[in-house]
Amino acid sequence: MGAGETSTPSRRRAVPWAVLALWIGLLAVVGPFAAKLSDVQHDRAVDYLPSSADSTRVAKIEDRLPGGETTELVLVYHREGGLRPADRATAARQVAAITRVNPLTGTPRAVPSADGSTLMYPVASNAPGTDEKKRDAFVNDVRDVARDTGAMSVVVGGPGALATDAGEVYNSLGGPLLYTTVAVVAVLLILIYRSPLLWLVPLAVAGVADYLSMGVAYGLNQAFGTVVSGQSSGVMTILVFGAGTDYALLIISRYREELRRVERPYDAMKEALRGCGPAVLASSGTVAAGLFCLLAADLNSSRGMGPTGTVGVLCALLAMLTLLPAVLVLLGRRVFWPLVPAYGSEPRQRRSLFAAMGSSAGRRPLVVLASGAALLGALALGTLNLPGALKQEDSFVHRPDSVTAMETLARAYPGQGTQPITVITPTGRADATLSAARGHTGVASAERGRSGGGWTEISVIARGAPQSAAETATIKALRADLGGSYVGGPSAQQLDLQDTNARDRLVVVPIVLVSVLLILILLLRSLVAPLLLVAAVIAVWGAALGIGGLVFGPLFGFEGTDPGLGLLSFVFLVALGVDYGIFLMHRMREESRSGAEPAAAALTALRTTGGVIASAGLVLAATFAVLTNMGLLQLVELGFVISVGVLLDTFLVRTYLVTSASVALGRKVWWPGGLSREPDPEKAGRQDPVPVG
Repeated sequence: MGAGETSTPSRRRAVPWAVLALWIGLLAVVGPFAAKLSDVQHDRAVDYLPSSADSTRVAKIEDRLPGGETTELVLVYHREGGLRPADRATAARQVAAITRVNPLTGTPRAVPSADGSTLMYPVASNAPGTDEKKRDAFVNDVRDVARDTGAMSVVVGGPGALATDAGEVYNSLGGPLLYTTVAVVAVLLILIYRSPLLWLVPLAVAGVADYLSMGVAYGLNQAFGTVVSGQSSGVMTILVFGAGTDYALLIISRYREELRRVERPYDAMKEALRGCGPAVLASSGTVAAGLFCLLAADLNSSRGMGPTGTVGVLCALLAMLTLLPAVLVLLGRRVFWPLVPAYGSEPRQRRSLFAAMGSSAGRRPLVVLASGAALLGALALGTLNLPGALKQEDSFVHRPDSVTAMETLARAYPGQGTQPITVITPTGRADATLSAARGHTGVASAERGRSGGGWTEISVIARGAPQSAAETATIKALRADLGGSYVGGPSAQQLDLQDTNARDRLVVVPIVLVSVLLILILLLRSLVAPLLLVAAVIAVWGAALGIGGLVFGPLFGFEGTDPGLGLLSFVFLVALGVDYGIFLMHRMREESRSGAEPAAAALTALRTTGGVIASAGLVLAATFAVLTNMGLLQLVELGFVISVGVLLDTFLVRTYLVTSASVALGRKVWWPGGLSREPDPEKAGRQDPVPVG
């Protein structure tokens, strides 16, 4: 149907209702599966690791040993100034009560500290196995019995308690994360649209898309074993609301424009989708492709985030291109009240902030470009100040009992490990492995454990504190010296997480860059423009990460940086940054095809798309900023870096640097495409202008 044609009344009535009915049917089918997504969510460190990691092999072999996986706890009794005989008796009674009601492996033995202030009881059970709910129940049962008694404090720590505390934080993300995201997006939409009704439409459609994405993500898990973690499901929700609202802003902006020149809402929506649909499809496809590159990661959590993030973006796209238009058409023009776009009216002319910003970039493009590049480069130097790798006990915003226990043990038992390192060795070499472990300078003690299936378990206590440089050196030395054996345990898992993340950065980053660059070349039919956009988003990533380095330690007091922060922030900022670049460059290309001079095309593109891009950037930054209010530092750090990066990209890079670079390059920005060549005056005079999209 051409621009001048109109649809029949029956089609105008039937199509929106049919789309609405299809969505109701789709949600009825997907609904039962969406509710099950939390059931397949796993957040143990070993679930994140690849199957080839030593600590993963240890965990899998332990599952096959008699009794299965062991849940290890440490009961920590402490009194400032020293424990009293009554305190020790109370501790013994509590431990005896725990032993009576829980099937433990071995009898817990008290280990007093040298200063007499602390008593620790290692407690372990095979009963929970790999069932996280049973593990949590066991930990909570122990905590119910082990309680403070006056001046003596009692806390339960150890790997099992840490895992339970982390699981509680992840399980609590769903509700608060969703509610906070909805509230933030609602406030921004109200401010953007200044309408009592309009803001509800994209928000409700985004909620529907989120529900759909949960069902699809569960289906992927059941069909292909896709890893679902608290982090990936939370980010999926953020992407649905952030990216979905961005697409809604673009569609509604174009729809409002078309309502002024097209009488029927149905026909106006058709023209709006025809005009902005290609840009929305291209931008969402680029984001999905960038996220999908995470499948090349070796880390299960990162690899799982690829398809779940892609599902979120595609579900948002589907909802915004079908359900949103149908609802808007059914509601008619009145949905924009009180600022209703009347047929035949002209939009109120306002002084455009982006026109002023573009003019300043156009007057001295090289100066603006050099100044902006220098600023981004200076900010990127902040990456040198990023704190070291985040330790497991430092990953909580509000420190739970398990972290308090680790801190108390570190003070009371200096120079002694309090968390076992697990060595799995062939049973035929168990004696030799045990002897070699005991003879190692970094080992305080080593004890033989269970045997089965040709493997034997050896529990090693290092002289260094958990996740200290000394303990890390001991783990690496044991792996090097104990050939044919595997070294695992909580600290080894954290070490493997760091190593795998380092490997993934080297592999995934180039794949993302090449994939995004190829897509941009195909979309823009140019080589220079795509290189410009990719260079811009890389600069944004470096600057955002650098700002993190300037504030994480000195201002926020963070003790470390999540090992996966660099990779995940890179993938999201590159994919989402290019997303906005497509909006701008798509309009710039259309202006150039219409015969506008390069500088005029760049400034017109900024003036016409700047407001929508700014609104979309604010919404996306705000949705990722929701993560900074969550209970785990890895989410806080990820949300902060992505939010800062999106704001830099929206208000500095996209507005000033890309525009000034395009003005400075002129037609060369479209090299080697046809737009890079000077037009033939005779042919140019006979060409009809191409409608702006």
